[in-house]
Amino acid sequence: MGRAFEFRKARKMKRWSAMSKAFTRIGKDIVMAVKEGGPDPDSNSRLRAVIQNAKAVNMPKDNVERAIKKASEKDQGDFKEVLFEGYAPHGIAILVETATDNNNRTVANVRSYFTKCDGSLGTSGSVVFMFDHTCNFRIPAGELDLEELELELIDYGVEEIFEDTDTDENAEDQNFILIYAPFESFGKIQSYLEENKLEIISSGFERIPQVLKKLTPEQVTDVEKLLEKIEEDDDVQNVYHTMEE
Repeated sequence: MGRAFEFRKARKMKRWSAMSKAFTRIGKDIVMAVKEGGPDPDSNSRLRAVIQNAKAVNMPKDNVERAIKKASEKDQGDFKEVLFEGYAPHGIAILVETATDNNNRTVANVRSYFTKCDGSLGTSGSVVFMFDHTCNFRIPAGELDLEELELELIDYGVEEIFEDTDTDENAEDQNFILIYAPFESFGKIQSYLEENKLEIISSGFERIPQVLKKLTPEQVTDVEKLLEKIEEDDDVQNVYHTMEE
């Protein structure tokens, strides 16, 4: 298996671990999607993807509809996506994806986490090159032939495809197929799956580290202190690092 498979396995128990945090993330995603392409999911592919992700984490339909309606109101502020780069102790590179309506607050908070935990906030471009920016889709395996599907999707940029039978989104009774490709291939793959009536259970973007660094248990504890502080922040959407888990 490739790096995407190993990355997925390592993050399985951490991603969307807190339901309230998941709903907060989805809510922000809805606002950004509506502001970008309007409130109609039929004509807004980004919003369509967010609604699928909301279903995957069991976000009530009423919550989703209220969030779309609120995002459509003129007085609803927008969220800006800001990427932070830095180093944790022991040379571990960290990327922090945020969605914020107050950049000054978010910058101050993220900087304080790095400072308090003996890390250092870097400049733009300082560590992002150490990660591959990927998109991913999760679809039901059903009767699909994995090899045939892979051959079909190669022309759309797919780099890795594999089965996932142990999920983190309350659907353990089904088998799934995970599809990974470069970030820029998202639209093409989404269109292919929809045109071929293949249900998209969830989709998204991840940054997969190119090289991982192994630490001692004591060093891991140092890094995890920083990761926990960052992940608790309401403005933070995702955190990626180069520490071997």
